[in-house]
Amino acid sequence: MSESKASQPESIDPRAFLTDGGAEILGRCLEAFRPRLEKIVAFRLDPSLRQRLDPSDVVQESYFEIARRIGEYAEAGAVPLFIWMRQRVLQTMIDMQRSHSREKRSVYRESRLPQPQFHQSTSLSMARILMDDLPSPSQAAMLAEEQEQLQLALESMHEIDREVLAMRHFEQLSNSEVAEVLHISPTAASNRYVRAAARLSEILKLLPSQRGGA
Repeated sequence: MSESKASQPESIDPRAFLTDGGAEILGRCLEAFRPRLEKIVAFRLDPSLRQRLDPSDVVQESYFEIARRIGEYAEAGAVPLFIWMRQRVLQTMIDMQRSHSREKRSVYRESRLPQPQFHQSTSLSMARILMDDLPSPSQAAMLAEEQEQLQLALESMHEIDREVLAMRHFEQLSNSEVAEVLHISPTAASNRYVRAAARLSEILKLLPSQRGGA
């Protein structure tokens, strides 16, 4: 194995985290994944808390939980390192949101590698970003109305299809990573993404601004 390949986080033997240099290796891995993790947090973060929580702070705070539990990962090693870290970062984000908003509901339920809980937060995040990419209606009220329509339409999709679309398109996870998170086969993940992308295209065409109604 070449030195460059061996230095890649996903190529590291999980048992390396239990060695004397394990903390340094873990730090390098987290830094390598940081841009992707911050992008995911930015997408999943509660819009009402964006002024108080920064994605970089969430990822940094998650390091302590990751370091505390890295032994569990090293002993099991059943999932790719990035997927495991992603879950820890999302849980940290949820905990930080709860401390700010006191909300009891969360997008993900804590466990070793839990199934996502499909709530309105995913469709809300998707609608917000998609509206930013569309030609804006001339009035703020129209923009808010279209975003609400888009969110409701997204919520009408099958929750797994919606989540596959969110992870592939907005979190930019690979097909195999999505399959790992959802505990489905890569083929199933791919098929669901194609179906969800087609449905999203249909939804966007129905918006007034896309029909020339803005």
